[in-house]
Amino acid sequence: MNQTWKVAIVVVLIVSVIAVLNIKRNKSGQGTGTNTETTSAVNEPSQPEEYVIEDVPRPADIDSLSTSEIAASIDDQIQPGELVKKELPLLLDLGSDECIPCKMMAPILEKLKTEYAGKFKVEFLDVRKDPMSGTAYNIKLIPTQIFFDASGKELFRHEGFYSKEDILSKWKELGLDLSDLRSDAPAFERLTPAKNDDRPKDMICYMCDGDINPKTVVTVRTDKGPVRLCSMHCYFIMYSCLVEDKTDFEQKVSVTDWVTGNSIPAIDAIFLYGQEENTGRPWAKAFADRNAAVKERSRSGGNILAFTLLQEKELSHRCGFCERAAYPQDVAEVIIEGGVHTWGCCSHCALGVAARTGKDIEVREKDRLTGQKIVVKTLDGKVASLEPSTSVAWFGQRQKPDGTWTSAGCFHQGFFISADNLKKWVEKNPYETGRLISISQALADKMKLSPEQIKKACKIGECSPK
Repeated sequence: MNQTWKVAIVVVLIVSVIAVLNIKRNKSGQGTGTNTETTSAVNEPSQPEEYVIEDVPRPADIDSLSTSEIAASIDDQIQPGELVKKELPLLLDLGSDECIPCKMMAPILEKLKTEYAGKFKVEFLDVRKDPMSGTAYNIKLIPTQIFFDASGKELFRHEGFYSKEDILSKWKELGLDLSDLRSDAPAFERLTPAKNDDRPKDMICYMCDGDINPKTVVTVRTDKGPVRLCSMHCYFIMYSCLVEDKTDFEQKVSVTDWVTGNSIPAIDAIFLYGQEENTGRPWAKAFADRNAAVKERSRSGGNILAFTLLQEKELSHRCGFCERAAYPQDVAEVIIEGGVHTWGCCSHCALGVAARTGKDIEVREKDRLTGQKIVVKTLDGKVASLEPSTSVAWFGQRQKPDGTWTSAGCFHQGFFISADNLKKWVEKNPYETGRLISISQALADKMKLSPEQIKKACKIGECSPK
């Protein structure tokens, strides 16, 4: 071999080595192919820090491995063909047991695995404990969900938290038939009251539909006739929902003297205001005579207030969704992203805070039958976690004269830790009509509302006093 051929061979070898080094540099992210999607996701300011989608870790020694070594390592990972039997599609979630959104995915994956066994498989790979799995599936962010058909072909992938409802919706979009499986919430409804409401109409509270105690009745004069309410609290709820000009509105209001039973102007009354010993829930009694109020105070306790001070106290707590007056003892607590606390006058309005603020929330509500705690956490307008996971919602409804159905109002909604508890509560309340829905559906219904609809929520201007 002459000198010229030797030089040519050396040059070819040098070029080959440089090419291999460049390929490795590009694979390790040191080249111009910067992952801008990862950067923007990690630095997204609108998400709370604990919900940030995390970068996928790279094996420390990956740049020192040859192509054949990487391939051999990948062969050791779980591959789609191994996970998917011929008759079943696969949902593969790649994440970590450390990142927050990954932890939020865990109960969703478990429920899907149980409830949809026989329809599709569900598997999880931890890319922190097994970094090569992230490389094998070209994962950029965690969690990532990959949808495979029964042959192992990738159909779709999603990065970040993915709700159960969105996952099922995507499977349906991809053509998977889930119609023969039970829904998230057991079907239950009662569209006809269990018994006729034979109570005198003037003894049913306009706001809460409860019985009116003759000693605490409040009457509001309107163009459509008198509106009767069971208490000052229900009056102030109604007042807070009015959209009309409320100047001198209190002149239309009369209350009942606790001692004589006579009707007196609310603005002139003296009120004894106290709290129930067991619950702390406020109560108010009206008197025409201050001395009578003082005498009653010596028996039952409380503080003596004028109408204006009572109104100030009653309107000091408002629903964070519809702005109704509310007692803290009656409401759901709502914690908005960033730590701001507010209330939901009912369980459904509590969920509505997410729609009104556009932020993630945590709702702390009580089972309407037993008082047991229920906690709902949202992420991007979807239910991210639910404790207990068996909790369901009651959507109280009423049929209008035209045959269509509408909400029965805030007093007729609720959460329950189980469908059985809900059914027991419905049995104890024979006038209730409506249906059982999932809490995810209750949230979705609120998230669909437009800003104008949210502004009008629960406002009596939309359904004027009778």
